[in-house]
Amino acid sequence: MERYFKRRFASTTSSSDNVGSSSSRDVDISRDVDSSKESELQDILANLIADPGLRPQMLDYDPNIRDEVRRAYLQKGPCQPKDHTFPQTDLSGYDRRFNVKWFDEFDWLEYSISKDAAFYLYCYLFKSNFRIGQGCSDAFTEMGFRNWKKKDKIRQHVGPVGSVHNQSRQYCVDLMNQKQHIRTVLIKQSEQARIDYRICLTASLDCVRFLLRQGLPFRGHDESDTSSNKGNYLELLQFLADHDEKVKAVVLENAPGNLKLIAPTIQKDLVNACVTETIKKIIKDMDGAFFSLLVDESRDVSVKEQMAVVFRYVDKSGDVIERFVGIQHVSDTTSNSLKEAIDTLFAREELSISMLRGQGYDGASNMKALVAVAKGNADIATFFTSCNSLVNIVGASCKRRDILRDQLQKDVTEALEKDTFPTGRGLNQETCLKRPDDTRWNSHYGTLLSIISMFKSVVKVLKFIIEDGSTDNLGEANRSLREIQSFEFVFHLFFMRSILGATNDLSQALQRKDQDIENAMTLVKVCKDQLQHMRENAFEALLDQVSSFCAKHDILVPNMDDAYVAQWRSHRRAPIITHLHHYHVDIFIQIIEWQLAELNRRFSEVNTELLLCLTCLSPDDSFIAFDKQKLLRFAEFYPQDFNSRDLLALEDQLEIYITHMRTMTDFSQLKGIGSLARKMVEKGLHRTYNYVYLLLRLALTLPVATASVERAFSAMNIVKGPLRNRMGDQWLSDSLLVYIEKDVFACIDNETIMLRFQNMKTRRGQL
Repeated sequence: MERYFKRRFASTTSSSDNVGSSSSRDVDISRDVDSSKESELQDILANLIADPGLRPQMLDYDPNIRDEVRRAYLQKGPCQPKDHTFPQTDLSGYDRRFNVKWFDEFDWLEYSISKDAAFYLYCYLFKSNFRIGQGCSDAFTEMGFRNWKKKDKIRQHVGPVGSVHNQSRQYCVDLMNQKQHIRTVLIKQSEQARIDYRICLTASLDCVRFLLRQGLPFRGHDESDTSSNKGNYLELLQFLADHDEKVKAVVLENAPGNLKLIAPTIQKDLVNACVTETIKKIIKDMDGAFFSLLVDESRDVSVKEQMAVVFRYVDKSGDVIERFVGIQHVSDTTSNSLKEAIDTLFAREELSISMLRGQGYDGASNMKALVAVAKGNADIATFFTSCNSLVNIVGASCKRRDILRDQLQKDVTEALEKDTFPTGRGLNQETCLKRPDDTRWNSHYGTLLSIISMFKSVVKVLKFIIEDGSTDNLGEANRSLREIQSFEFVFHLFFMRSILGATNDLSQALQRKDQDIENAMTLVKVCKDQLQHMRENAFEALLDQVSSFCAKHDILVPNMDDAYVAQWRSHRRAPIITHLHHYHVDIFIQIIEWQLAELNRRFSEVNTELLLCLTCLSPDDSFIAFDKQKLLRFAEFYPQDFNSRDLLALEDQLEIYITHMRTMTDFSQLKGIGSLARKMVEKGLHRTYNYVYLLLRLALTLPVATASVERAFSAMNIVKGPLRNRMGDQWLSDSLLVYIEKDVFACIDNETIMLRFQNMKTRRGQL
């Protein structure tokens, strides 16, 4: 990429041996160099630095690409971080700082967060066109302006009509004026040609819209004219042409040779235009509000680590919104790598880190934590290994699956004839063993339920595999049969079913996209209470249930008073304990205490205090949970939003607010702080009680679970499947964003996207 910055010329010598080199080789080398230059130029334009204090100077770029860089910066617009908290500087004994209102007064004024200084985009782009001494200062282009008390210096820099600043401004206008651009002048088109081009572009964009919304691939294996299947994009375009004569007249074989709009690069540019406008609409919907960041990582089908990012915020209507904003390939999942990727995203979208109010990471590990904790016990870890092996053996082939289905059908029919099975709509349907997955909620619980309900059929299938005599999985089937027909396996099966059943409601509720912290805290408390009750009262009932199941399936039940020795311990040195002690103390009590400790660890004292303060905002039962002191304590957690003066105002406002709320019938039946926020906006009370509404927004912005990020990975498996495993990272991110946020994308009209596309091509000098 150095070829596009200051060049280093090396002395060259000619040799008579080189004179006779073939012209064909020169052409090939030239073609490769041109292709490499174009690729590197696109990298430069795609990674322009937004912060004016960190940019290289325009003279550092090669003269051949300076206009391309200038167009890119003009298209990007000035760097104006309006949501940034500008630091104060001591100037002559007074604390002063940059005034955000200056952005409105001086439209192309820029601000550098890194240098805390102001710059002018016009002068930065075209300062190199003027000689030293022509009034072109470095204050607004290199060093930056920081004398905040002398605003007149900015006006003086603008100067009269013929000043360097105004000349630079005119250069920018001329550069972006397509009608004056030399390429446009050379390819002046007739009115009919422009109409035809617009029809062709609209048809191409309609194809892109359809394929993106469905998550379908664009390209085909064979796109030649003789191919019977040219890929989704070309086939869909042909379909539109066959059903619209106007489209047919201007696309594919009827289009001019250089305006077919079917090249892969054109398709990617159209998609990128769709993505740019979609993100722009999301950022606009945020309207400068603070937000939370939800991040998670997962491997795609090509075994590349991808980091997905979701923003959570409260919109103007008081609704909690979670929006997927992109996926980023990371070489590893260390904190530094994730931070760099997040910083790149914030810089690209010109978002201020000062508006960040919460962060949530790795929802999959959070949800599998309770299972992972239980696996800390060797017996439970062995049990889950046996379950995985059992599912693999029974489901290893289509033949065995069919045998299991047939056997299950026979068992159900036999039970129905004996009137021992309940009947009704939706009962006794065909099913199979569910496979557990550590990164999928509820999967382990579902596996245990399916083993219990199909136990008799599973035993018969394992016996069939053994009696069949095939060497394939014979040993594993024999081992699994012995394991599952033991009291130990059955006890672990029913015990872990009870544990996961107690935590299942919490796990399922946290998958909801609109879950708020108030509800989450309630569910956590219920889960803890249920586990504690189980620890104190449920062992005997569990033992009876296990013994009854074993008697039904002819499984030997040991005497609980007999000595128990683990298989991996020495019988001579092992401590003497009974079966009752082992199953009650070493398994039952220990695992439950680990579960409670894990829940207490994830909801620490500080976190719990914060979250309990939030519950005081709840409108349930006519605001019965309201506590002014706890709400003031909650506000103290956010000194950036509530200074000492704001806290005093909040204290006074809370008294009036709660009296008003309890007298209004519209608020008496509300459930949850989410409904309270929406109702306040609906009634216009978010402006009356602005500090209370700020508390609501902070509470709703905090992330509860990263379910939205997990859904992004589910979508990634659709967009980047085995047949599309060579998708580039940018192409994957663009396709995924529009596929996930299709409701936002649907609100963007073709005119806006086509304008963005035209500006992109103009910036690159391709139109």
